[in-house]
Amino acid sequence: MADTIRDLVEEELTQPVDPRVAAMAADIAAEYGAASRAVLFYGSCLRESQLDGLMLDFYLIVSDYRAAYGKRWLAGANSLIPPNVFPFQHDGLMAKYAVLSEADFHRLNGPETRNVSVWARFAQPSRLVWSSGRDAADRAVTAVSRAAPTLLAAAGRIEGEAPLDWWRRAFALTYSVELRAERKGRAGSVVDADAQRYQRFSEPAIAAIEPGAMAGGWGRRRIEGKLLSVARLAKASATYAGGAEYIAWKINRHAGTDIQLSEWQKRHPLLTAISLLPQLLKSGAIR
Repeated sequence: MADTIRDLVEEELTQPVDPRVAAMAADIAAEYGAASRAVLFYGSCLRESQLDGLMLDFYLIVSDYRAAYGKRWLAGANSLIPPNVFPFQHDGLMAKYAVLSEADFHRLNGPETRNVSVWARFAQPSRLVWSSGRDAADRAVTAVSRAAPTLLAAAGRIEGEAPLDWWRRAFALTYSVELRAERKGRAGSVVDADAQRYQRFSEPAIAAIEPGAMAGGWGRRRIEGKLLSVARLAKASATYAGGAEYIAWKINRHAGTDIQLSEWQKRHPLLTAISLLPQLLKSGAIR
């Protein structure tokens, strides 16, 4: 019997990780107590064996925002413009983690949202590095299983197009929606870094495309995506400690720039981001 997309996702999510990654995930979950449901590890660090000096990426899935936060305004911010993002350090490693409720994580991995942010990321490899139990793990697998079919459906298939080219084009479309610091060709390199994985996922992902999932609408997605990126940036100025330094680090790492921030810029991350935006767009550092 052929593997389903859920089979492949579950197999991938349960692959082992560096023990320090698992320990960090458990510490992140502990910060939120009984509200914590699952922690997923994703991003470029997934392919790295040397983690020192890198910024690890996690998603913390919680039961609901009110249960997760002691401060009502943080719950409201997370609900209005998900996710909230926070820095974290553990055992000499640096990370950031995004917080989503189980309901939002399921929704944002599916075709019912034009927001590419979550399903574009979880159509790529990830690991379930902590869960509160079997039910939470099953829900995480179900949500992630929606991502790859959503990505391919949104891109739409071109007649005669090879599966790997479909993946490359789909990721390129998602990269065009957000304010991105990555160099040109990044979308293709995501696929080429693990072509065998994407080839294996192709047929099950195509078979799992939900009825009624619509392709296209990328013009509208781009407008909404850029505006949402700016809104998240504004929110991060209030929720993310060291937000300006992180923004500069991220752009320098992915775009090959050498942005150095003044002390004033570090203290005013939102104004810094806004002031840098025209220069970065003009130079092509972000798109």
